[in-house]
Amino acid sequence: MRRAGSFEAGWPGNADGRAWRERLQQFGPIRRFARLVRRPALLVATLAGLSPAVALAQVKIGLVLSLTGPAASLGIPARDTATLLPKQIAGQSVDYIVLDDASDTTQAVQDTKKLISENHVDAIIGSSITPNSLAMIDVVADGTTPMISLASSAKIIEPVDAKRHWVFKTPQTDAMMASAIAEHASTHGVKTVAFIGQADALGETFYAEVAKFAQLHHMEMVASERFNRTDPSVTGQVLKILATHPDAVVVGAAGTPAALPPKTLRERGYKGLIYHNHGVGNNDFLRVCGADCNGTFLPASPVLVAAQLPADHPAKRLALDYIARFEALRGPGTVSAFGSYTWDAGMLLNHAVPIALKAASPGTPEFRRALRDALEATRGLADTNGVVNMSAADHLGLDQRARVMVEIKNGKWVYQPR
Repeated sequence: MRRAGSFEAGWPGNADGRAWRERLQQFGPIRRFARLVRRPALLVATLAGLSPAVALAQVKIGLVLSLTGPAASLGIPARDTATLLPKQIAGQSVDYIVLDDASDTTQAVQDTKKLISENHVDAIIGSSITPNSLAMIDVVADGTTPMISLASSAKIIEPVDAKRHWVFKTPQTDAMMASAIAEHASTHGVKTVAFIGQADALGETFYAEVAKFAQLHHMEMVASERFNRTDPSVTGQVLKILATHPDAVVVGAAGTPAALPPKTLRERGYKGLIYHNHGVGNNDFLRVCGADCNGTFLPASPVLVAAQLPADHPAKRLALDYIARFEALRGPGTVSAFGSYTWDAGMLLNHAVPIALKAASPGTPEFRRALRDALEATRGLADTNGVVNMSAADHLGLDQRARVMVEIKNGKWVYQPR
């Protein structure tokens, strides 16, 4: 007797159906299949186990972003950009899972563990800031999951040891940007430099690079001060800096907290050159710093001044394309470098996923390893910041074309040709 709604209800009538099934059961494997068709759930599970690429194929990408806390101005444009990333790559659907690390290293680690152990992601994009990205390295290495950081420090990817084997990044390194500052300062007659930076990994690593390149350009470091992202004042640090009478001050900070040192320097009457870390490349920083940042400089992503770049700049076309997409979503003048770093991470994955799919199916350790290998093998890939040529020793792959010098004038980014 047939039950309504069963798979058997769609077969021929009783007599014909019995004959059909008797013939079917003459074959061993098919006989087992015949039993399965009466148990739909078991059939689906069995087919999924036999053919994961067909039944369960879906690429999962986790994003650990600083959507709240002091670094929110970095994480929010990254989140918005994630909505523009491709929903399908090489015929496979792509699921993006976004978690907020609240600008906190402990939360970043917890988010990363969750994405790997519970969501079983194939890759992770993030975090937005250096301390969080550094804290995530052990977790992604243990979970054999490739990670593309959106933070600046070269320590995130250097040296490429057993753990950083799994880690890549899209923003320019501190070394690239510090060398640009030193070159610009040297051509403007700077002889003495003071530094004020965040009291974290970003501040420490950027200071080390600034000091190194200052020495190469025969400039003396005369002061080095630190502040916390949440500090309401840096007056004490600025007074110590002013006592050394530096020709230039370099601010090693990211996001809106980076506006506090230049504002305080201007309030105290400082007339020398002020340079920023590239971690301020968003309009929230311009809004918070206001007129106090006019006439200050930063080495930046080409995206900030894409329309002003020469026609032959390798990033110009793709940067303008990204800007058009982002501004269609968020409105004119909303683009930032931090969204572009997320877009470039998506471009890397869009390039690497089809290669990895030839080796394994998503959701498997083999696919994650193949994806990591494909990322490392990226050559000649143009993106919104330059041209990517990675290697086993270089998990960034950008050259000096990926940086431009920018001046802030009347609340706008203005390209400074060399």
